Amino acid sequence: MEIKASLNQLRMSPRKARLVADMVRGMKTDKALDQLRFGNKKAGLPILKLVESAIANAVNNYELDQDNLYIKSIMINEGATLKRWTPKAHGRATTVRKRSCHIHLTLAELKDSGKKTAKNVKIDAPVKLEDLVKATDEPTPKKVKPAKKISKDSEEVAAEIVDPRMEGRHGHTKIEGGSSKGFTGKIFRRKSG
Repeated sequence: MEIKASLNQLRMSPRKARLVADMVRGMKTDKALDQLRFGNKKAGLPILKLVESAIANAVNNYELDQDNLYIKSIMINEGATLKRWTPKAHGRATTVRKRSCHIHLTLAELKDSGKKTAKNVKIDAPVKLEDLVKATDEPTPKKVKPAKKISKDSEEVAAEIVDPRMEGRHGHTKIEGGSSKGFTGKIFRRKSG
């Protein structure tokens, strides 16, 4: 049985990562973990985490023995290259290529255990928004029509502005209107069109 794990967009050049991958290819997992832990290369840490992740997948999902696993293949492919610029003499600029790589790891068993499928694990799906809306029997709020208000001082009729959500901008303050004073009075007194 084969167990696969992959790491995408590692911000390291594939050439540097291949040096570490070549050291552990074909090794048993316990020896490979020791080699990666005590190696002197920077690419050792991400590859170590990837191997540990693949071992955890094998033990938890397929119920395989950790001591019976070895690294069957480890491939490092080139990922996206970020292009940056650096200034040079006489007003020139040259490119700096910041490379990335994809690592694909495959573990296999030394002695075949006969297990072919993953164990069945039920995972509860997250609750959908529609289910929550159906569960609550509260009616949806209705929009309030603006009411007409007569000022005491004059016969002028001004429309009272009511926010349909019953809240102001981003829920901070309620919209006030209908007064002839201040900036809001000037805005809401204008007629559109």
